[in-house]
Amino acid sequence: MTRLLEKVLTEVYKLPPEKQDTIAAVILEELEDERLWDKAFAESQDKLAHLARKVRADIKAGRIKKMGIDAL
Repeated sequence: MTRLLEKVLTEVYKLPPEKQDTIAAVILEELEDERLWDKAFAESQDKLAHLARKVRADIKAGRIKKMGIDAL
């Protein structure tokens, strides 16, 4: 465990149980969001690679028009 996490937990232990539960719920939600993001990113690699190949093919075939931000 890192020093920072130890410091945080020491402070959390000083709080009333309701506030501890609130903080714990936030942390668990954040961890779950991170897990879901990692899973979604890992599962999207094939799709991203396919899109990258398609864009490269479009560029090579001249189907891409270079524009500035003002032209959008």
